[in-house]
Amino acid sequence: MGCGSCGTGKPGGCKSNGGCSSGGCNRLNVHDWLRDLPIDDVDSQCKVVEVSFKQGSRKEFYKNTTSQQFEKGDYVTVEGINGFDVGEVSLTGELVRVQLKKRGTDEFNPDMKKILRPSIDREIEAFKISKSRESDILARSRTHASYFKLAMKLSEVEVQADGKKATFFYTADDRIDFRELIRIFAGEFKLKVEMRQIGIRQEAAKLGGIGSCGRELCCSTWLHDFKSVNTTAARYQNLSINQTKLSGQCGRLKCCLNFELDTYLDALQGFPDYADTLQTAMGQAFLIKKDIFKNLMWYTLPNNTKHFPLTIDRVVEIKKLNQQGIVVDELQAVEVISGKAKEVESSFVELVGQISLKTLEKNDRRRKDQQRGPGNGNYNNDRNGGPNRDSRGPSNGPNNGPRNFNGPRNNNGPRNNNGPRPNNGPNNGPRPGNRPPEGGSPGPTQS
Repeated sequence: MGCGSCGTGKPGGCKSNGGCSSGGCNRLNVHDWLRDLPIDDVDSQCKVVEVSFKQGSRKEFYKNTTSQQFEKGDYVTVEGINGFDVGEVSLTGELVRVQLKKRGTDEFNPDMKKILRPSIDREIEAFKISKSRESDILARSRTHASYFKLAMKLSEVEVQADGKKATFFYTADDRIDFRELIRIFAGEFKLKVEMRQIGIRQEAAKLGGIGSCGRELCCSTWLHDFKSVNTTAARYQNLSINQTKLSGQCGRLKCCLNFELDTYLDALQGFPDYADTLQTAMGQAFLIKKDIFKNLMWYTLPNNTKHFPLTIDRVVEIKKLNQQGIVVDELQAVEVISGKAKEVESSFVELVGQISLKTLEKNDRRRKDQQRGPGNGNYNNDRNGGPNRDSRGPSNGPNNGPRNFNGPRNNNGPRNNNGPRPNNGPNNGPRPGNRPPEGGSPGPTQS
């Protein structure tokens, strides 16, 4: 977590007054694992220091011509354009030589800028004032660019510590004529303006964000060498060519598609070449997928939607037979066992005992059927509270006679007839809901 994002300005762990010695507050951070080792020869030590600006958004190398040793997190005053700038030391010692070799920079380059001195309080105060102006300058500059209808996107503004120069980073598809815009910026902000065009990937690295993997973007944490990525890398890894899933926040193909490409290419060398089709008695089989983890090749037959996984040895054997003019009768597909475990029915335990979810669902379904009532659904409640599928609602036509019953209901057996019911009062007609006996018609109950 960055030190500036917690509101207090001080990290809770390192207790270094806002300067996190672990470097977790900076982007493109490098852990100095040689920091605590003693120095044998001071003269042979690397005299170049890596300095970060704007919390790691930009890093440059400066030559340390002073006799003072700098630690990670120290503020130093370096050479700027017609003035000075203030940055934070991000890396010192022998690991700087590794970074110089990775960037292709000469350690003894005479044109390399120098560190002037450790930053004093007055310079640090001017540095904080300049950084506080950046958000307002960026908002105003976007308004002016929109007024002139320039096809460009201003992503970041970096003001030099002495307040004499500002660098505007922008992205654009075509060449932009911003001469009038520069004159307006210089007159309003009272700064020397430098316009620097960057790519879409560099813009995502400066802004930062969270990728689809749930981690911070690689370009904003450690990746600085942007290589070209094409859909061929996705095809070798058997990924679906879906631009929505394969694109990152920058709108380009994800850089991580190249991370495992070499591993896939090495594994695919064990698969036979020219095995896209196989001749069988059922037709020509077409290759649709190669599984490097299980060493299987998946084929499909015409007029058949089933996929047939074959081992590499079986594919080589069929290919040799086809070259001899022999057509195999069957592919002899292997059985692929999925690694999924059998799902266990979820259940929970109450104080009165164990009740399964299936029982609760059955009771809930029965209660809903009872609440519907007659004629409100496909089911009707019988006298036992169970569903009755023979619910047709009231008949609006003539009564042609009693219904024909094809047999007794599905219950525990015929009811026991204990005799006529007692008549407790006048009976004006049949009780609603009672079905007449077989072969008879509804009428008054005999007392």
